[in-house]
This record gives sequence, structure tokens and C-alpha cells, in this order.
Amino acid sequence: MKIKCTNLPYLVLMQTSKALQEHMKLELAKSKLSITEFSVLEVLCHMEKSTIQQIGSKILISSGSMTYVIDKLEQRGLLIRSACPDDRRVIHVALTDDGNKLMDNIMPKHQELVNYLLGSLNNDEAEMLVTLLKKINKRVEN
Repeated sequence: MKIKCTNLPYLVLMQTSKALQEHMKLELAKSKLSITEFSVLEVLCHMEKSTIQQIGSKILISSGSMTYVIDKLEQRGLLIRSACPDDRRVIHVALTDDGNKLMDNIMPKHQELVNYLLGSLNNDEAEMLVTLLKKINKRVEN
């Protein structure tokens, strides 16, 4: 008796996620960035400045990992930390001029790659995919 595969959506989602990440890794390696490093820089592109905790919650990595990534990016001169004047426990992080220049160079290429990778979907399909993934995410978070 043949058993029906009930986890096919999960398997396809994981395979697709892995394939997308592999493409991203190859593209980001050209700028000597990991996916996590790029994700931190991307958050800062959109938020101007942020706390380490806020960035970590947006890209879903632990505070220990965040500290390591922030250290590496700071050593490369791509971001800077500054103490919050209102709360000494809080550290703000912002892009430096070099960080902004790098992201100005990378973001158009990144968006082009994302558009290409998801280009087989029309607008309705893309919206449906987002809706379905959010639905799954909501279940996972509960």
C-alpha cells in the first residue's frame, strides 16, 4: 500500500527556500557579505537607525549572533554603534557613509534578482503567495 505524502507543501517550501537562499548567497558573496550581514544592512537602510534588539527581531536571529554580525560590520566600517542618550542599556546602530554607498550599489541588483527569481508569478499569484505564507506564519507564531 502506497502512503500519501501529506507534507508535500512543507517539502516544496523548504526546497524553494533553500534554492532562493543559495542564489542570494552567490550574489552577496560578490560584495563579501553573508545573508545575515546583508539582512542587518537592509533593515538599517529602511529604518535609518535601530537598536540591536529591533534588528534581531526583524531578521529573526539571537542577540548573541546579532552582536557577532554587528561587530563584523562595524569592523568593516559599514555601520556605527552609539549609546542611546535616554537609556544607557540601549545601543543604536546606523549605517556609515560607506555602508550607505555599499547598499546603494547592492540594492538595485538585489531587487533585480528577487524580481527574476519570483518573476514566474503574476501579481495575483504573488499576492496569494504572501497571503498564504502569512497565514502559515500566524499559525506558527501561536
